[in-house]
Amino acid sequence: MNASSGAKMANLLTKLAIPAGLLLTGVDYSMYDVQGGSRGVIFDRISGVQKQVVGEGTHFLVPWLQKAVIFDVRTKPKSIATNTGTKDLQMVSLTLRLLHRPDVQQLPRIYQNLGLDYDERVLPSVGNEVLKSIVAQFDAAELITQREIVSQKIRDELATRAGEFGIRLEDVSITHMTFGPEFTKAVEQKQIAQQDAERAKFLVEKAEQERQAAVIRAEGEAESAECISKALSKVGDGLLSIRRLEASKDIAQTLARSSQVTYLPSARNSGSGEGESSGNSLLLNIGR
Repeated sequence: MNASSGAKMANLLTKLAIPAGLLLTGVDYSMYDVQGGSRGVIFDRISGVQKQVVGEGTHFLVPWLQKAVIFDVRTKPKSIATNTGTKDLQMVSLTLRLLHRPDVQQLPRIYQNLGLDYDERVLPSVGNEVLKSIVAQFDAAELITQREIVSQKIRDELATRAGEFGIRLEDVSITHMTFGPEFTKAVEQKQIAQQDAERAKFLVEKAEQERQAAVIRAEGEAESAECISKALSKVGDGLLSIRRLEASKDIAQTLARSSQVTYLPSARNSGSGEGESSGNSLLLNIGR
């Protein structure tokens, strides 16, 4: 009886193992996980894409009949580069950096119309179209001086266009902007011309200052001469005599300190005593 009971038990376990294994396999296939930063969309073979968006966590579905499609809804960067013309027909190369994510509520429509690679299907074409249309409204110089306004226009227009496809833009910025060689050369020549103009303006102002200084100096000298003339007219020859005596005194002191000066007696007064006392030296004959 023990052997018979063991055989029955083995047969029973064998019969139960197959359904249990099938049940566990079915449960495993019917479970799926939605990771953090992701959302799920259910595709049903009978009814198509369901409108309900599945949040994070572990969920169940009907194996084979249903399939879970997982979307990454975190913000992702995207770069768009284009070459286009400005309002004044200058070529400019622009690179745009986008931070985008899908609209969670529109994930079923995004999956139906675009698929998982929705950003690659929409953003390059829309971005190039918006860039070309906005840049064509500005001159090349305005793209530099009004860069913030240009960025704002691109951001608003691109956000509107991307929103039509269920894509939200978190940030739009111009990371690179270069112009053609003709425009770059023209800008350099303009800067050189402005520097030359500033230098010429400085030279003109300097000459004007020097002219004014010369005029003021001449006016001062004229006033000084006029004052001296008035003083001389009042005192007569007295001032000139004093100036003459001062000059003669300076000359006499200079000659007296010189070792190469020889004292000569006055020939006119050599025979008289008065001449010897007052004119025996050329240095002392300053009164004549």
